[in-house]
Amino acid sequence: MKYIEILVKLRKIIRSINLESKKIEKELGVSIPQLLVLQYLSDQQDYRAFAKDIKSYINLNASTVSGIITRLESKGFVARLPEPNDKRATYITLTAKGADLLQKSPTTLQEKLSLKLKKLTPEQINELDRNIELLTTIMDVEDVDAAPLLTIKEITHVKEE
Repeated sequence: MKYIEILVKLRKIIRSINLESKKIEKELGVSIPQLLVLQYLSDQQDYRAFAKDIKSYINLNASTVSGIITRLESKGFVARLPEPNDKRATYITLTAKGADLLQKSPTTLQEKLSLKLKKLTPEQINELDRNIELLTTIMDVEDVDAAPLLTIKEITHVKEE
């Protein structure tokens, strides 16, 4: 395989993520990370979680997660509710409006990829992981913070640096 073919394939991946991000924002009015938070909450018992659990799930820093939650709250998709047994703790809870938005949301690339990855054998997963690790090492991006999904805002921010 020629090196340029690898670059073209990477560009296709980045482009598809870029297009999906724009489509989701236009259709639903939320970013991919915001949609991930709503999906995460919908899978939790009583549709709620602590911000630290959300942070761990989407693998972003605390201030970014706080901003995501604040934006979702301002749109009425989540609510902050005090934990009854500990007044210092606050649950982030999916609202009915947030659940309605999820019903309208299309299947994301991440969901499609997750379903297909689950069909691979453990050996195939390990091989894929080793190859992606090699690619991140070649690209010298091992230490870059990353959410489970890349968004257009992140792509634009990287270009500006």
